[in-house]
Amino acid sequence: MSDTMIPELEPVDTDTEVRVIPVTDFRNADGEFEHRLPPLSATTRAEEYLQQHPDVNLSADGIRRLVQGAVEPQQLEGIRVERHRVENGWLMVISYRAYSPMVSLAIENDRLLTEASYSADPHATDVRTALAMPEPHSTHAVLVHPDRYKDILESVDRSASRVLVDNPQEVGERLVERPLMLVPATFKSESGEPAEDLTAVDGNCRLAFCHHRIPVPRGWVDDSLIGDESKKTVEMRPSHLMRMSLHRRRELVRKVIKSAHKRLKDPRTGTPADITARNKAAMTLNAVTIPVTVIVGYRDDNADRGMQRFPAAVRSLLLRMNTGGKVFADGAKNAVKAEEIINGLHDEGFLGAEAQAQPMRDALIGRGNVASSMEKLGFNPTLPDLRFALVLQQLTYTSPLFNSLVRSKLQTEGYLVLSRRNGPIVELGLRSYSASMPTNSPRTALETGCLWQDLVTNSWPVENVDTDDKVDELLVRADAGQTQAALLLGVLGMISLVMSGHLMAAAGSAEADAGTTIARTNIGLIIKGLLDKAEGRQILADAIKRVRTGLAPRWWDAEKEELVEQSGNWRGSTYNAKLRSAVRHGWKTAGARKGKTDAEREADALTLFQEQLGTSLDRLRDLMELRDQNSTVGKLAWTEVEASFTQLEHIADDLRLVSEPKPRTR
Repeated sequence: MSDTMIPELEPVDTDTEVRVIPVTDFRNADGEFEHRLPPLSATTRAEEYLQQHPDVNLSADGIRRLVQGAVEPQQLEGIRVERHRVENGWLMVISYRAYSPMVSLAIENDRLLTEASYSADPHATDVRTALAMPEPHSTHAVLVHPDRYKDILESVDRSASRVLVDNPQEVGERLVERPLMLVPATFKSESGEPAEDLTAVDGNCRLAFCHHRIPVPRGWVDDSLIGDESKKTVEMRPSHLMRMSLHRRRELVRKVIKSAHKRLKDPRTGTPADITARNKAAMTLNAVTIPVTVIVGYRDDNADRGMQRFPAAVRSLLLRMNTGGKVFADGAKNAVKAEEIINGLHDEGFLGAEAQAQPMRDALIGRGNVASSMEKLGFNPTLPDLRFALVLQQLTYTSPLFNSLVRSKLQTEGYLVLSRRNGPIVELGLRSYSASMPTNSPRTALETGCLWQDLVTNSWPVENVDTDDKVDELLVRADAGQTQAALLLGVLGMISLVMSGHLMAAAGSAEADAGTTIARTNIGLIIKGLLDKAEGRQILADAIKRVRTGLAPRWWDAEKEELVEQSGNWRGSTYNAKLRSAVRHGWKTAGARKGKTDAEREADALTLFQEQLGTSLDRLRDLMELRDQNSTVGKLAWTEVEASFTQLEHIADDLRLVSEPKPRTR
């Protein structure tokens, strides 16, 4: 069911009792708070109110599920529908308290995006892959999930078990205090019939721990996934709940509440076992309700768009919400932003006519229909480097409208510089290798900067270079000075070198491996340096052909003036160091010529300056990390940093004297 062990219910302190925290005004005959599941008759007027509200865009079944899951449905009659502004319209929401078993977990945990396998990888056909992006409903503010229902159930169970281990929550001894954000959803089952549900967008960890605190007797849920027949009680999994009808989920809530209160009404014995049992019952009641904010409608700024951009509006909330103690990792943030960018480009027509735009969107995102989409676009789907190149090409386009849209998705202002494009490109591109190999080292290398300015300055196409002959033809055109061919050669060569472990971030021992100084620049600038030399272009073309067949790239022998097999004692790091050395010093051996040209000496001086500047930046970051570790909040005295600021200003002024002005991209 999952890759991780679900933790057992933790024992609580047997010296003190956990109290049941009131969530309504209801009191029993003894004057004590008691949960009571409202009868269906108490939900009718609230359903009618929401059905008639102009800002609620849900079906009658969707509204019924929402109201019947409320702790106090009568409060939904006349409830205020609030509007939340998103990029292209308004989301309508209502807030109330709901029963946690009436809510399902998020269909895909976006914090784990970088760890999933994607159908973009040709080797992912026999492994578990990430689910497809949700689609918009034709008329309602509902997310439509197109995957097979059993894959969805497996996904939510895996997500629940993962967050229980990774992000423990204080649920049970206290109530859930921060509201969960929910969105209505439907699923296409094997028969094609949709099933309504209410799923979390934010608050997965809190909801998982609520379900974790509600053990139920065998027989209250479907036994097919429970496992050990000896267990008298089981923990609810999302897959148990999602397969239940609305009526059965309400009955489950009723049984849970009744059973817990019955245990609390038993006479106290004062034994540790009695206190433990009573505490578990109290924690169950404290976990059975949650505060929620539910998206019930969407209004696009362009009325003609209807619900087309509703999924994008919902996903944009992911990066803005308070995610508590476990924030999105940078890779996951970039992955979410990347998908938002591609969806935005599709919606605004940047991907071409619909016949091309839909397969382009699917190919770029890489979650589903990738092989067929690549074929429709004219590319060989068995070569992951071609798709990576397509991602890189599409996200290095430049125009005022394109730049404006991408900046809005990245939630940034100012110029769309290379570094801001880099993260989304890396995350989408690596999906071509997610099932084939570990991607940690390639991600580290690419994150140093896999772009160089020519990719943005020039328009360049991706061609179906899927044979050795086509690679050779590309090399001939690059040698002849065709910029577009050179850029494509550089991109495909870079992907081959990085993914095979022969071009990496510069290591501390690289000079020792190379026997001389090296170019400590980012990956993109190394590729630019290779493209500038005939020997470098040979290396790139050979790497494309060799890596595709599982062979290591060859090396350029300056004496023989030909490609040769690597020395037997070379490692990937050795090749990387020598490649960086060749970019800095050239391919000729020390005795092959008398000296360097003036231009080469200037290039070396620039490289040395950039290396030392990078080292200074690293030292500054070391200082900042130390301040964070030591919780230092006081500012440095101006007298301590004045000289450094002066030097930085002088450096910037002098560098401007010998460099072109910064290009304007607006």
